[in-house]
Amino acid sequence: MDPELLERITARCAELDEIEEQLAKQLAEVRAERDELAVAERVLERVSEQLADERAKAAPTPGQVGGRAVMLIPHRTPGMEETMLPPDYQHIFAAVRQAAGPVMARQVGEMLGVDVTVRAKLEPLRGRLVRLVDRGWLRKLPDGRFTTRLEQAAAQKAGGWLSRFRT
Repeated sequence: MDPELLERITARCAELDEIEEQLAKQLAEVRAERDELAVAERVLERVSEQLADERAKAAPTPGQVGGRAVMLIPHRTPGMEETMLPPDYQHIFAAVRQAAGPVMARQVGEMLGVDVTVRAKLEPLRGRLVRLVDRGWLRKLPDGRFTTRLEQAAAQKAGGWLSRFRT
């Protein structure tokens, strides 16, 4: 046998052993990461289910008033999302929030497509706006306009800032 050829074969075997070792190490790392991802996925599913259960429990539920089903509007607490409101109240809240500033009930009705010329259609909307005020979602200004609580705070801050320059 040729000693040079035998040396080449031995060297190539050593190279292949080294590559095999590297690949085995990479395979172990891939499997470990895949296992971690599977655990993370299970935890995420569990947490998502818990959050969904909590939201369902905190969601407004219909109540009974005079034998008639009514939707209860939750009092706003810090961190509470407007998604906790019934859909029609979410639309009202969004209309007030999207307005350029404080708005009258008539303007909100126009934004929502309510026939504001008919008092019987405008007054229930005004009642819903007042209910949102009572529950802490909106603020009613002394002139009868409605605003979100954040807009009101910003307006007060700006008014306080401007008052320093008035003589």
